[in-house]
Amino acid sequence: MTVDVLRRPAPAARRARVAVAVLFFTNGALFANLLPRYPQIKEDLGIGNAAYGLAVAAFPAGAIAAGLAAGVLVRRFGSARVAVGGTLLTGAGILAAAVGDSVALFAGGLCVAGAADACTDVAQNAHGLRVQRRYGRSIINSFHAIWSIGAVTGGSMAAAAIALGVSRGPHLLFSAVVFAAAACAALRFCLPGPDTEPDQGPDAREPGADGDAPRRARSMLPGTRVGRALTALVLIATAGTLVEDAGSSWATLYLSDSLHASVALAATGYVALVGAQFVGRLLGDRLVDRFGQRAVARSGAFVAAAGMGLALAVPTVPGTVLGFAAAGFGVATLVPAAMHEADELPGLKPGSGLTIVSWLMRLGFLLSPPVVGLVADATSLRVGLLVVPFAGLLVLLLAGVLRPRLR
Repeated sequence: MTVDVLRRPAPAARRARVAVAVLFFTNGALFANLLPRYPQIKEDLGIGNAAYGLAVAAFPAGAIAAGLAAGVLVRRFGSARVAVGGTLLTGAGILAAAVGDSVALFAGGLCVAGAADACTDVAQNAHGLRVQRRYGRSIINSFHAIWSIGAVTGGSMAAAAIALGVSRGPHLLFSAVVFAAAACAALRFCLPGPDTEPDQGPDAREPGADGDAPRRARSMLPGTRVGRALTALVLIATAGTLVEDAGSSWATLYLSDSLHASVALAATGYVALVGAQFVGRLLGDRLVDRFGQRAVARSGAFVAAAGMGLALAVPTVPGTVLGFAAAGFGVATLVPAAMHEADELPGLKPGSGLTIVSWLMRLGFLLSPPVVGLVADATSLRVGLLVVPFAGLLVLLLAGVLRPRLR
């Protein structure tokens, strides 16, 4: 009984956990409100798949351009303030992209939103890891599960707005204001003080606590192995982002254009992906504790590759929605796992591993839209979406870098 009381996090840590969850929720919901609008924007602008893919790539391009600045901003202003400020700017960029009447304005708004989103992503994960150290156990997957709830909420809001005939301007303005207010309210309850403080609860360094054994084992890795491990973690996270981008950029278009689903029904492809991703992340911490991150990642990669591969082999609307759901479930823990394990690597400055993985994994978001668009124009979008099962196969090959089950 005494041990349980000692391990219970302080009220400030519990409030901070809720606050970080709100930040993850708003981050997922903001961009998801725009995604189901992509077919309408593409049609209004009168552009082809290749031009559309290049325009959509402006979001990850902005993220890559600003990604390395996130660490500097966090050290100067604090992770909580950077996360909230990035949220406000993300909403403004998304609104500009939605109402722009040219490809340049559409891409420019996405570029601003992507740059702000990159800073928010690093900052909210950094603050989430601060809270996790206060708890002394893994909770990072739960934050990413909340992100998926936000994405489902945002996608559902957009689908409802489309069904009700609400135009893009009022819809995205409402979304930006609501989620900006939520993020500002959460800032009050985030952890105070600098991000360099040793945020460790009474049991964070207790022998046998989750995270101690991996840290001790990794501290014995030579520098070359650390570099290889970091490279593999970047590729694993990138594979996860490739699958997420397939759902965000192409699921709605594939269902509506190739399979002739209605606009409202086509939006369920992305919702299914992020909804299943939420379930996977909700279960992620317990599955990892029981089976190890390596086994969880390999099993999920197989589910993603097999599920989406079958959906592409036998194209139907219900089967494709289930295929995107299988892909989302399969990659649910990849990005949180890569970020956490990169943050544990020795020989790097605090937060450097997290920043590097977060920055480089966005290459998946940058390269995927134009590559899939070019393949779609040359063959078909169905062939372009083979990037999803290929990403699953990549994780199967690289998952050995992740930690096995702790004994």
